[in-house]
Amino acid sequence: MSARPFFVVSSGRSGTAMLHKALSAAGDVEMHHEYMVHVVQPLAVRRYHGLIDRGETLTVLGQTHAAAVRYSTAQHWGDSSNKLSWLIPELAQLLPEARFVHLVRDGRKAASSYFNKLGDECYDDRSTAILRAHVEHGMPAPPPEKKYWWPLPPRTLDQFGRIAWHWSEINRTILDALAGVAPERQMFVRLEDLVTSPSLAQSLFGFLDLAWHDERFAVFARPHNVNRPEDKPLSDAQRIAFEHIAAPMMERLGYADRDAYVVNY
Repeated sequence: MSARPFFVVSSGRSGTAMLHKALSAAGDVEMHHEYMVHVVQPLAVRRYHGLIDRGETLTVLGQTHAAAVRYSTAQHWGDSSNKLSWLIPELAQLLPEARFVHLVRDGRKAASSYFNKLGDECYDDRSTAILRAHVEHGMPAPPPEKKYWWPLPPRTLDQFGRIAWHWSEINRTILDALAGVAPERQMFVRLEDLVTSPSLAQSLFGFLDLAWHDERFAVFARPHNVNRPEDKPLSDAQRIAFEHIAAPMMERLGYADRDAYVVNY
């Protein structure tokens, strides 16, 4: 194996694009953002719902990520992708030297970002109904477009509720999966701390054995992957719904006593 692999896992809308850019600049690293997403996202959902087994999952990841790592000419190979959050046990088995960064963001901000900026490709009513018919009733699978392939939440939730559920459930899945991975192979990082602490950013680079220079911190101070430059707080109804669904995970991740921050574009 010619490269040392690492994976940044998260709920999405949590800084994965920013980390992709920052880590790409480290030198001697082949860095990706959602590598082979048209394969990995349907794979992750099928695995979550038990439509494929561990062996089938390992085969696909072996043909994609493990093959890419094997033939990389760089010293390090990384993928910053929320899609991989559902596949950590298989990645850890397939690539025993891989390291994992669990990147989290205040769920209120992540849910608002999904709902207001990516609502047309995340848990809309029609796409969710199509996937549910496939998973639960054996109807033909939808195409591998992002809008269709999200793990299915309870039927009673609306689009915002599904997104809030997703934030909580994907972080639960990450935490549970990383409990089975050696501590020296993982690092937990809050986005809010990362963008304000040069020492934490330097520690992250050190954990991944990547070269650090102080001027690289400037990348962490600017929002990335922003389609519409706005910071929209939750409505009162959304805040109540989010707290009902995700309050336990907010507490588990250390956000229970934090005020929602404001992003300055």
